Amino acid sequence: MQRKVRIPSNLGKKKSKKKAEKVGEIPCGIAKCNDFSDKHLGGRSLSQENAIDTWGEGAFTVRKNRVRVCKSCYKIWKKDNKDDKNPHY
Repeated sequence: MQRKVRIPSNLGKKKSKKKAEKVGEIPCGIAKCNDFSDKHLGGRSLSQENAIDTWGEGAFTVRKNRVRVCKSCYKIWKKDNKDDKNPHY
């Protein structure tokens, strides 16, 4: 009985082409930001109250009672509200 020969992993697979860069469609709702808030780019949706707490009134655009924010603006909001949560009730 002959032993099976293992084929190296890099030889058995076809080389994949580079994926096209994802294009954003929904702009970030924060006035000073020029990024996109699409879900596939890491964008999120915050309530108006949460946006007012971080950026103040009038510094964002509202869409369906929500504020669409890009990934970097969401991180800013998350850091701003990180210490507000109290794990002990």
